[in-house]
Amino acid sequence: MGIKTFNPITPTQRFKVSPDFSEISKAKPEKSLVRSLRKSGGRNNRGRITMRHIGGGHKQKYRIIDFKRDKFDVEAEVIAVEYDPNRTARIALLEYPDKERKYIIWPDKLNVGDKIISASESQVDIKPGNCMKLKYMPLGTLIHNVEMVAGRGGILVRSAGSWAQVMAKDKGFAQLQMPSGEIRMVREDCRATVGQVGFIEHSSCISGKAGRTRWLGIKPTVRGGAMNPIDHPHGGGEGKAGQGNPHPVTPWGKPTKGGKTRKPKKMSNRFIIKRRA
Repeated sequence: MGIKTFNPITPTQRFKVSPDFSEISKAKPEKSLVRSLRKSGGRNNRGRITMRHIGGGHKQKYRIIDFKRDKFDVEAEVIAVEYDPNRTARIALLEYPDKERKYIIWPDKLNVGDKIISASESQVDIKPGNCMKLKYMPLGTLIHNVEMVAGRGGILVRSAGSWAQVMAKDKGFAQLQMPSGEIRMVREDCRATVGQVGFIEHSSCISGKAGRTRWLGIKPTVRGGAMNPIDHPHGGGEGKAGQGNPHPVTPWGKPTKGGKTRKPKKMSNRFIIKRRA
């Protein structure tokens, strides 16, 4: 697992930095664990654009990931590490003794042939890939794929190279330091997987050309100051004009570029101990 650079024989390759895919051990996905994926172009069921800068992209199949890890107290063997076009992280293919196979997010330092387990109501070895409730994890443990509601599956800390850390436990809650630096409380009955998400070098990769970004389904983003006044609050003016607002705003007038938009009376504010700022 690593990254590679290229000789600048073309303008694209001068700055290109890409993964070497040395950790990938299986080229094609498991047929029983893929589903067709339709493109939305960022549009909702009424045809209106609700998420900008989405369109095109290479044709993909969705890999069904086991975020719940609800096959308890049964050891599974890692039989492959695969590329997933739908996420920055790699995925690991597990096989259980009854020959059932499932995908999970690939943790760093988990190798093909290793055996991992998801415990229901007990503590297991603190090694990458093992899953258990937060109340059984020692302080200082690095974790990922963290649940916010017990039994619903992990939704936090799933991107390449990310990790959270168990800082403290008190009154049925575990205090976790998130990748953003925020410290928040999560119920001890929620589950998480031990270890840091693999493919740590993802943040060092450089696409090298605009076309590779389009392959990922990301369309160009245009500055508000380059638009007309009808399209953006920053638009208009003669020549290259300033934004004209007291503070930068979105196309719909909400503060942006660091402006706080979180509701001050949001219910979950009480679970945040320390803001990421």
